[in-house]
Order: sequence, then C-alpha cells, then structure tokens
Amino acid sequence: MMERRIQTLEELEAEATAFVASISPREGGATLVTLSGELGTGKTAFAQAVARALGVEDVVTSPTFVLEKIYQLEDTACPPAADGHGVSFKRLVHIDAYRLESGTDLAHLGFDELMKDSNNLILLEWPERVNGALPAAATRVALRLNDDGSRTVSYG
Repeated sequence: MMERRIQTLEELEAEATAFVASISPREGGATLVTLSGELGTGKTAFAQAVARALGVEDVVTSPTFVLEKIYQLEDTACPPAADGHGVSFKRLVHIDAYRLESGTDLAHLGFDELMKDSNNLILLEWPERVNGALPAAATRVALRLNDDGSRTVSYG
C-alpha cells in the first residue's frame, strides 16, 4: 500500500493529477475507484480534483442527495492513458453511497450498466455502505485526517 501525506489543497490537486495519469480504462468494463474515509477527510475534494484533472469544467459538488452525477469528458482534455496510448475515459461517474441502505440500492442508479462500459471512470464514495454489491475495485483510495490537519491518502 502506498501512502502520501497532503498538507494543502494545492498538494491535493497535484496528487489527484498524478493519480489520473496513473490509471487508464480497463478492457471489458468500467474502472472503479472507491473513496473511503470518515466525514470531512476529503473524499469529495479528491473527487473534485480528479474531475479537474480530467478537464471537467462544471462545478463538481458532492452527490450526497442526488446520489450520482455523470460528467462527459472531452477527448482533448484527458491526459494520455498510463500505458501511453491515446485511450482515455469518456465519462466520469461520481457516486456517493452514504445514504444507501445496501448494495441492492445501487441497481436504482444503473450501476451494473455503468460498470459494463470501459469508457467510464467511476468514483464511489462510502464503499463500505454497499460493499457486498461491488466488484473488486481497480483502486481503493482511503483518506484520513491527521491530528495536525494534514491528510493521508492511501492507495491499495
């Protein structure tokens, strides 16, 4: 597991940009990234920084009440894929599972269909709420608030 200590929002932006450069679409299905951590640890801030790194110009807010937001990505805005090829994601899907009761609630969001499309990068906050319904995540990102106000971002 890799960990990084983040002191500022600028460092969070740089971390998210590096993260985006390290991932590329999977064949045969969406790329799922889970974001876990207590309230206020920066899950949504990380998702916002990923969205900016992917060229999303819309204001990215937490989908806590709407549960899911989908952003179309411009081919020219996406950085080259990690393997150096020109393949990039076409959609960023941001899901907040905090208000879901169980994994079966993901079906109402069209989750199975979203997972079939390799053009989708799915960021899912609060994966522990729907754990039984999730396939193995491409990447697990955990955020933790430290006593000094910094955050630790762990990848696993």
